[in-house]
Amino acid sequence: MPHRQLLLALIDRYGQQFPDEAGAVARIRDFVREQPLCFQRQLAMGHITGSAWLIDQAAQRVLLTHHRKLNIWVQLGGHADGEADVTRVAMSEAEEESGLPSLKLVSPDIFDIDIHAIPARRDEAAHWHYDCRFLVQATGDDAYVVSHESHDLAWIELPDVASLSSEASLLRMVAKTPGSGA
Repeated sequence: MPHRQLLLALIDRYGQQFPDEAGAVARIRDFVREQPLCFQRQLAMGHITGSAWLIDQAAQRVLLTHHRKLNIWVQLGGHADGEADVTRVAMSEAEEESGLPSLKLVSPDIFDIDIHAIPARRDEAAHWHYDCRFLVQATGDDAYVVSHESHDLAWIELPDVASLSSEASLLRMVAKTPGSGA
């Protein structure tokens, strides 16, 4: 349990900040408490993932990936692969998937929580991602590099995210972005 305490503390702070998301908060809290292997991709029922809502310096655009496996536009992120520090997971995934050299964590607190189903694919059964998302900002050059995990990347103006995706969690993060006007 000690390796899960940091995440549980982050989840509790998130729940206090966003009481209207109590259902998702309770669900992820229960999952982390009940599943000692919650950070392991091999946990067939689901696992913790870490993501970055990566905004530009002006906080007017977000970098989204057209995910190769899911074939949809989403935020950058990925599996914890045993790493209990989900903030580190989110930052590492943002760096790896964007190729941007200068990123900063805007806040150590979770920016958004989303629990979503991942469909079965080849030798992988359907499962859940318990995604902890952090607000990250590009602080230098915004010329990204498309990795092997993406079909494409794009800087999207925050008001235009809705025209690219109707995914509720993306729209929720747009509304939470400081200065978004949403």
